[in-house]
Amino acid sequence: MDTPAYLKAVVEQTSTFADWVHGGDAAAPVPTCPEWTLTELVDHVGGVQRMVTMLVGERMTEPSKAFAGYVPGPADSGQWRAWLSDGAAEASQAFASVADDTPVWDPSGAAAGVPFWSRRLLGEVCVHRADAAAALGLPYELAPEFAVAALEDWLETLTSRGYWENRPGFADAMRGSGQTLHFHATDAPGEWVARREPDRVVLERAHTKADVAVRGPAADLLLVISRRRPLDAAPALDVHGDRALLDHWIEHMDWVANG
Repeated sequence: MDTPAYLKAVVEQTSTFADWVHGGDAAAPVPTCPEWTLTELVDHVGGVQRMVTMLVGERMTEPSKAFAGYVPGPADSGQWRAWLSDGAAEASQAFASVADDTPVWDPSGAAAGVPFWSRRLLGEVCVHRADAAAALGLPYELAPEFAVAALEDWLETLTSRGYWENRPGFADAMRGSGQTLHFHATDAPGEWVARREPDRVVLERAHTKADVAVRGPAADLLLVISRRRPLDAAPALDVHGDRALLDHWIEHMDWVANG
């Protein structure tokens, strides 16, 4: 997917999310983000989109102004649909005004800029739509292509140099001596091998043997790896090899597990 395709998908996924939460119980708990209510989930989705819109639209190479400009959503849940839809549209316009090589700050440490944020917004709304489904008792479906993109976002961001350096607890938990995990989507092209080294996690797109492999539909992989569904509740996934190694990985994929 290229940047325009990511933003088109962001608008579509946000529209579904907005339809789901519109007029909902603002105080409803979000089981997959135990510290959040539906209000805080909506605030986060819309607020992050607006923050990224500032970063990209104003070509920021330093993020403090965007962080300071974080805006919560309306208190009235009857206004949520319009607020969320407007935010996604504004993000799409901001990305349309820049090129992929326009300098924009991002937290990866790789100066990935505009392409990083286009994929990040899609991964963000896909995962948080799963949170909304859990809170509202709705079924969650996601096209395999989008699920692969969200998986790529999740895995790349959490194995990035910037994440490792800024989350010492994660780094300590993920240090290793070459242990490997293979993630394989079976309904769309998507395979990743993560190798735990002493100073980083190396992520490669490859088909190779690993200490543990998990394969199945991309949406199921996304929900399990992002801790939105327990592995034991995802019967469509096949696990081969060191289950304890996979459990350890999932246990520490806590990037947004609490928000």
